This record gives sequence, C-alpha cells and structure tokens, in this order.
Amino acid sequence: MTGRSGTSPQQHPVVSECYERSLALLKLNSKASGIIACSPSKKATDRNYASIFGRDAAICSLGMVVSGDRDLRRIARRSLIALGQHQAVNGQIPKFIKPEQGEVDFWYAGCIDATLWWLIAVEFFNRHCPEEGLMERLREEVQQALNWLLCQEHQGLFLLQQNEASDWADIMPRSGFVLYSNALWLRVKALFSLPHARRTRRHFLQIFRPYHQDVPENRRVRLLVHYVKKGSDPADLFLSFVNFSFWGPEVDTFGNILALLSGVLPASETERCVEQFLRMGVSRPFPARAVHRPIRRNSPLWRLYMERHLQNLPYQYHNGGAWPFIGCFWVLLLGRLKNYNLALHELVRCAEANRVNGWGFHEWFHGKTGVPRGMKGQSWNAAMFILATHSLEQRRPLF
Repeated sequence: MTGRSGTSPQQHPVVSECYERSLALLKLNSKASGIIACSPSKKATDRNYASIFGRDAAICSLGMVVSGDRDLRRIARRSLIALGQHQAVNGQIPKFIKPEQGEVDFWYAGCIDATLWWLIAVEFFNRHCPEEGLMERLREEVQQALNWLLCQEHQGLFLLQQNEASDWADIMPRSGFVLYSNALWLRVKALFSLPHARRTRRHFLQIFRPYHQDVPENRRVRLLVHYVKKGSDPADLFLSFVNFSFWGPEVDTFGNILALLSGVLPASETERCVEQFLRMGVSRPFPARAVHRPIRRNSPLWRLYMERHLQNLPYQYHNGGAWPFIGCFWVLLLGRLKNYNLALHELVRCAEANRVNGWGFHEWFHGKTGVPRGMKGQSWNAAMFILATHSLEQRRPLF
C-alpha cells in the first residue's frame, strides 16, 4: 500500500536500506535467550546494555513480530518467555536479566514500565501469532504481572503511582502520577479488560491535561490540579507528571505520543497536539527529542543523579536528547492521523539518523547539535523502524 503521495516507504532508497540493516542488526543482537539492548562490545557489557531489558526487549518484539522473519519471531518469543521466567515472586518483570549469569535487576527505586511493556508485548505477539500459544504458555505470569500493577494503582483515582527515576527515563525526577507510565496503563487496561478503565481515563485527562476539563468531582484531584492551574499557563499537551503541589512542565514527548496513540483524545484534539509538536520542532535535529524544555540545574526539579556520567544535562539523554526509536512512535502517530506524507518524511529522517557513522544506529543525539551519543547498534531503533515502515506500508495502525 502507498501513502497519498503514491510512494511506498520502501521505494525510498534510504528507507529500504535501513529496513534491511535493521533486520541484520536485530539478528546480530539476538542471543540464545533473547534480544539484547545493543550490539555487543566491552562498553556495552560494562554498562549492562548487553542484557535482555524488560522494556527494550518488549518494544523490540513489536517490530520483530511484524517483520515476518521466522528467526526474529523466535527470538522475540524467547525474550518474552525469559523475562517471564525471571519474574519476581510478587509479579514484577525485571528491568533487565542476564540469564547466563543468573542476574536479575530491578533498578534503584523500582522499574514500573518493564511490566507494562512486557504485558503489551505478550498480547501483541499472541494477537499476531495466535498459533504459537504464547498467552497460554505465560498465563500465570501474565496474571501475576497484572496483579502487581493493580497493587501500584491508586484506589481512588485508578492511576499508577511511582517513585522518581523508575521508568525508561531512569534519571529523570518524575514521580507520583507519571504521564508515560499511565499512558501505557490505559493501553494495558484496554487490552486485558481490567476494571475501572473509564475512571482511569477520566482522571488521566483531569490530572495531566487539567485546563481542558471540567472541575473534577474528586476532591483529591481538585487540589492536585489547583496547584497546577495556579502555577502554570494553559497548554494543549499533557503534563509529564503530577505530584502533590509540583508537576512536570518539560513536555515529555514520548509520554505525550503514547497518550495520543492510546486514543485518549478525539481526533481533532489529537491533531491540535500534533500541530503543537510541529511548532515546537520536537523532530529536530532528528525525530524525536525526549523533552521540549530540558530541566536545568537552577530548576527545583534538578537532581544530583542527573549529573551521573555528565549524561542528563540539558538536551542530552532523557533530558532533551533526540531518540530515533521515539521518532518511530512519532511516525506511528502521524500515520494514525492519516498524515502519510509527513509520516513518510519523518520515517526517512529516522533512517538518516540510523545511518549516521556508517549505520551506527546510535542510541541518541544531542538535542541541539545533533552529535551522536550513547551506545551504537541500538536494537529498539531497528525494531521500531521495522514496525513504523510496516504501519505506513499497510496504512493502518499496528500499535
């Protein structure tokens, strides 16, 4: 299938080459027990990137499944099973595992999104490959994972609660009710028909987008949003997190994209949010910057741990760096809105990002200079590129 321009994504030479190199990279990064986060190297091993990460492997499995490649599907299945086998007694999926060494890691203050992404990936795999029987194989582990998440849910607002630095942005100070994690929770609730989904959605909108909602009936929510409205200007986009009397104004690109992909807003309002993203230039220097307004050292949100390895300074890493895998979620959102020409343009730019330094598939780029940073050979860059390409080829949302 083609976009409105009449051009199939893979008719673009850079897209076609990036697709083939993505397949090859995922095979290179496939181990007996599953897909590791990036290409093997001493640096990757020293920083634990040569491990099976809960969120990374789950996100990778989305592209590996739709690729149609039998070997990649098999590795995706092994990854999800391995993570399930190393599930904690209470149901939590680990941040990462090293099966060969028997190492299981749950990060410093927890890792809430590994469990969310794992559930999404298991359901996705089962829907696309029902003959494999993965859901039945992992039936008990899935139920335990759901139970663990329900124990993290606020029993009046039905949103997940978490510590700071305990999701993919693991050196960022988001805490309390976090947009990114609760956008995934909306999807998990829909996929697994969990209770109170409507109340989760209502409180999600009231808390993360308070200027566009009626006065909340819940007195706890009323006070939470009172502080926000007293201390910020109205905005179309969602707040990155809301805690008691403080919140995140930095504009979390990934969290906003996931929220919009969940269908939490009508199409007209989703389009308005996308227009706001375009005005902000979040896809420069490459699609897409993790945040629009980086947290600076003079901000009350600044934390000492953000200086570790001098990594999370403004326009770096989670604090405004540009991540090609997020760019592919951005492409999925544009495709969902049937803006195929722009989606294809941004897919090409994601391919160009992956091509830097001889197809380095760099983890992230400086959000101002575009200088490549982080690990090379990033698996989720490759997998999400495959998923975004298939979604545009088929002109239908695959996520």
